Amino acid sequence: MPFLLFQNKKIAYQSQGQGTSVIFVHGFCEDHTIWEDFNPEIIAAGYRVITVDLPGFGESEVVPDASVETMATIVNELLSYLDIEKAVFIGHSLGGYVGLAFAKTYTARLLGLGLFHSHPYADSEEKKQGRRRSMEVVRSKGGALFVRQLIPGLFAESFARSHPDLMEQLIRRAAAYPPEGILNALQAMHDRPDQSDVLKNIQQPVLFIIGKEDTAVPKEASLKQTTLPDMSSVVILEGVGHMGMFEAKAQTQQAVVEFLRWCTQAS
Repeated sequence: MPFLLFQNKKIAYQSQGQGTSVIFVHGFCEDHTIWEDFNPEIIAAGYRVITVDLPGFGESEVVPDASVETMATIVNELLSYLDIEKAVFIGHSLGGYVGLAFAKTYTARLLGLGLFHSHPYADSEEKKQGRRRSMEVVRSKGGALFVRQLIPGLFAESFARSHPDLMEQLIRRAAAYPPEGILNALQAMHDRPDQSDVLKNIQQPVLFIIGKEDTAVPKEASLKQTTLPDMSSVVILEGVGHMGMFEAKAQTQQAVVEFLRWCTQAS
């Protein structure tokens, strides 16, 4: 993969297709490969698709103490490096948190924001305690055990049970990430601020993709956020957990393509 240097660390990315640019940013303990089977449909619809590995994941090196704001800066620098003036930002989970930070700081570069199983709210104290417990597990026992427990729970139970090969593939890939990268991302999520005002003030279209069986994003947060922006499209997926790009690929592909067309027209 080609890479961008950020603070002397390699940040890996891919760019494919032609047309209006859309950058897809993965979630926690994932990398660009979660979009590999998803994005051919987006490229075929006439869009330039950029994917990036956040620091410490995939082919990217660890950037010490990288906050979600730092990750948004990385995306901004990547767009500049690729000579892209504006793009639609689609972020899954942690990638959505990065997208909100990007929308706040780099508004002029944004054509639209997609929150793919994500939300703008800061962690509750209970959730922060869970993040700290996760950090202790990674520090004491390493990343491999942690991701083996984490990843199946991101899916609706019936889907995870019926797709053991996919579970093993995602676990195997995530187990190779350096523990420092996992710890940095956990800390970044723990420390991130409430970004509700970003959605209240955003002038660009917003896409919400919500899984009815998503246990990673509280249901009340998923629904509450949809009332914040002036312009939004809401897709609620029956029987789907936190990984709609796998659990409901065709439906989420269609939703993204329709959203991209809306963003292009709105601009």
